[in-house]
Amino acid sequence: MKPSEIKALSVEELKQKEMDLRRELFNLRFQLSKGEQANNMRVRAVRKDIARVLTIITQKQKGV
Repeated sequence: MKPSEIKALSVEELKQKEMDLRRELFNLRFQLSKGEQANNMRVRAVRKDIARVLTIITQKQKGV
């Protein structure tokens, strides 16, 4: 997900997006532990997306 797409969302939508990404990360980690997931890079991408969302939430709350 691109930062420009994330910036267009409201704080409530960003918090929902964060929850969805955290669920996806949990599921990916679970699949990795069971050996079902072959794409390790998706875990890294989801973690970065979570960080982007959290950064933009902080910026919006501070009014930057």
